[in-house]
Amino acid sequence: MASIKPLSDRVLVRPDSAEEKTSSGIIIPDSAKEKPQRGTVVAVGEGKYEDGKKIGMSLKKGDKVLYGKYSGTEIEIDGEELMIMREADILGILS
Repeated sequence: MASIKPLSDRVLVRPDSAEEKTSSGIIIPDSAKEKPQRGTVVAVGEGKYEDGKKIGMSLKKGDKVLYGKYSGTEIEIDGEELMIMREADILGILS
């Protein structure tokens, strides 16, 4: 399996699967499914430098996160769909 280490303040996220049916039980066809906005952090970069000082990452591997609808770049590694985005694109950590 290939691995990827995000650079700088980037984060690699495994999106949650799209909802298969609504809360009332209606099955959603593939063409109508919305892109998920939640996922699990798979890897994080080292942090970024600002004014000569290193700013560490506030996220860690395994965190469940919420991100913007159009955030990040979709990539595929060994047949698995992942997203890579800046830490600033993460809206919050789910608990």
